[in-house]
Amino acid sequence: MPLPKAIGRQKEVLYLPATGHVAVLGTAGSGKTTLAILRSAYLSDPATDHSGKTLLVTFNRGLVTYIKHLASSELINVTVEHYHRFARGYLESMGKMGWNVIARPEERTAYITAAITKVAASNAGHSLFAKSPKFIAEEIRWIAQHGCRTLTEYQTAPPELPNDLPTATTLPLLWQIREAYLNERETDGKSYDWDDIAVCVRDQFTADTRARRFRHVVIDEGQDFSPAMIQSLTRAVPSDGSVTFFGDVAQQIYGSRSSWRSAGLNLKGTPWLFQENYRNTKQIAEVALALTRMPFYSGIADLVPPSAPKAAGPLPTLVKCPSVQREAEFVVQQAIQLSQAGSVAILTTDHEARRYFSSLFQAGTFTELTNEMGTWESDSGLSIGTYHAAKGLEFDSVILPRLDASRIPAPDDVISFGEQRSFADAARLLYVGITRARQGLIMSCSASPTLLLPDRPELIQTIAI
Repeated sequence: MPLPKAIGRQKEVLYLPATGHVAVLGTAGSGKTTLAILRSAYLSDPATDHSGKTLLVTFNRGLVTYIKHLASSELINVTVEHYHRFARGYLESMGKMGWNVIARPEERTAYITAAITKVAASNAGHSLFAKSPKFIAEEIRWIAQHGCRTLTEYQTAPPELPNDLPTATTLPLLWQIREAYLNERETDGKSYDWDDIAVCVRDQFTADTRARRFRHVVIDEGQDFSPAMIQSLTRAVPSDGSVTFFGDVAQQIYGSRSSWRSAGLNLKGTPWLFQENYRNTKQIAEVALALTRMPFYSGIADLVPPSAPKAAGPLPTLVKCPSVQREAEFVVQQAIQLSQAGSVAILTTDHEARRYFSSLFQAGTFTELTNEMGTWESDSGLSIGTYHAAKGLEFDSVILPRLDASRIPAPDDVISFGEQRSFADAARLLYVGITRARQGLIMSCSASPTLLLPDRPELIQTIAI
């Protein structure tokens, strides 16, 4: 598959300054990944005076595989990696990365549970312990993502960033739990988790006087990078190098609850905005746009509203099924039919649903979108994966099953974080799923549909089967 054709104001992005920090904000379908590829090729071009080894870094391992498949011939002096591979490699070069020293998610959960139990024993009755362990674990993640090294840094963080924690005693208590978690982890021989590894990279680069491996860094899907990740990448280039940030805040789904502006980027000029949607039909784009205008999206800084594409297509469809079993049969039927004519993806909110729908097809008849995929199998046929794994990808048609009100947002998230945040997070995730579709969008449910979908028949046709 050739690299997509040059689009819109591409040359303006290519020839932005080759030193300092540059931000390019776009809407879904505006060609940000293509532009990131071309920007990387331009910065590494040996025929220019700014040429240098370039890192094209993204959050998603599957997207790394897709970029390599899409543009390996374009990226001669460019390394394409996901952030955590870059981080591990750098820390290894500094003698800071041993074997099996990063806590796995299930280990992290166990350490935090033990830490909560210890701190709760000496703080009985505090309202914090009425909250779910998931809430506390997420706050510990937030502390790491923002690189807070002291309680004072945590307490003085911008007020819009932490969760709603009303009492003066709550933040110190959360800090105690965080310290107890680190002790539990260190005792078990784990130096890092997948969030605070970026803090170590940032601090190591700050003290590292060696020549930098990369002159330029290009960040794709930057809205999902934590502030600590971005800060570490800005320190990974020399003074005559550059950092180019490509992002779409409407697709921020990894919960850092921050604007890229708080992450240490010192821009040369104002961000460049790309509002043209080149991927989706007018009908699909209008559903995505309607979603961003609902209350769940209110207050998002730097949201780039998309302009409606000119290309027309069928109206997105919501299919109401009488049972879970009938919905599964419908999804399989549609996926087989659509995959005969082009690319189609079944996308789910979680891995349990991904595994379920994968089990309905014979092995080898579909591509599984996972972080472990080392090669891109095909640009046609059927793919199955989560919304997260599909970030940056696109398909002729997309099927989004299980859009029930009882499932989206997840009940556990509502209990842990409250309605406002859980609906906001789920809305961004749904936005990602919707905007993966080029031409056809089919959604389904087996009960009342999620309240996230705009109830507007001129945008979504509803069919009962």
